[in-house]
Amino acid sequence: MPIAELTDGAGGLVSCRKGVRCLVLESSPALRASGFAFTTWTNAFRALDALGVGDKIREHHLLYERMIAFSAATGEAAAEVSLKIQGKSGPHEIRCVKRDFLLQTLANELPEGTIRYSSKLAAMEEDGRVKTLHLADGSIIKAKVVIGCDGVNSVVAKWLGLPKPILSGRSATRGLAEYPAGHGFGPEILQFIGHGFRSGVLPCSDTSVYWNYTWYPSPADGDAEESVAKMRSHVVAKLRGAKIPAEALEVIERSEMSDVASSPLRFRSPLALVRGSISRGGVCVAGDALHPMTPELGQGGCAALEDGVVVARCLGEALAIARGGSHDQDQEGPRVKAALAKYAEARRWRSIQLITAAYVVGFIQQSNNAVVRFVRDKFLSGLLAKTLVAMADYDCGTL
Repeated sequence: MPIAELTDGAGGLVSCRKGVRCLVLESSPALRASGFAFTTWTNAFRALDALGVGDKIREHHLLYERMIAFSAATGEAAAEVSLKIQGKSGPHEIRCVKRDFLLQTLANELPEGTIRYSSKLAAMEEDGRVKTLHLADGSIIKAKVVIGCDGVNSVVAKWLGLPKPILSGRSATRGLAEYPAGHGFGPEILQFIGHGFRSGVLPCSDTSVYWNYTWYPSPADGDAEESVAKMRSHVVAKLRGAKIPAEALEVIERSEMSDVASSPLRFRSPLALVRGSISRGGVCVAGDALHPMTPELGQGGCAALEDGVVVARCLGEALAIARGGSHDQDQEGPRVKAALAKYAEARRWRSIQLITAAYVVGFIQQSNNAVVRFVRDKFLSGLLAKTLVAMADYDCGTL
């Protein structure tokens, strides 16, 4: 009877690397690449190295040297932070990684047949040590352990009793622009902050550039969210009204966007994680099912990779597989329960820290309050940029 993991190939890979038989249930008919790309910080590369795929990702993505935050009100650089710095466990490295490339790389490392597509979880039951998963297509899967990586609307998180994520009041849209002949951007993260929005331009490689835009929706937006074309026009108009460089506007104008015009940003209340159950028996949550957060730190996907390494290590040690220990069937249930409890405690405070920091950074960056805006532009921009780097200075360990 396998470990069932819902929609997160990273955790499935580390579980297999630890010798644990697992099945990854993906709700979509194929690998998804929603979001186009994500900022992959130092902590994520430590996790990717633990998975054995770090160098494959590095080969295809630019290494950033600095991050520059511009004031949308003045067009001037409010802060510049070098990313060529030492962290606690070595030099920092930050890249913007294409989601489809990362997911395909992880999938290629899994044994054939590990991923089962079109397998959306509808409900879950527990009968002793056995978990019964009812899928939307009517099929049933039984598993000893369930790791719920099933996103912000997680069925597993609901089963554990975690409350629904909270709407932040902000929304986000994003896209990816391709430049077959090269784009001309340097190895740097560009952020534009002010006028109630936060936007970023991040080159992934020499020929592709990712962008994102978050803002507080209002009636003044009109019909912007009715279609992708209208949303693009809305974003370009907003940025053109601020003092955004023409080359950054061009990225948005020529980019491919998601079929979904925008997405409301949600987060898990930190208090819910202080009191709530992250694991129970042979069930736990990871990724957005555990710690949905607003995107200001760029840590959602990075933290999910950390989760995968930690949960696989805890399970591998408990089952005594990786080191050739004895496999006592009578003790397997208690061992698994203790392993997931250990995982939950290891991830609880890290998740609380990231969710809280992301929300605070986003509130300050996108506030229209005159006092907050003045303090941000004059004094806090550098501190906020350094906060992003500090949150990435974390090592989830090896397998």
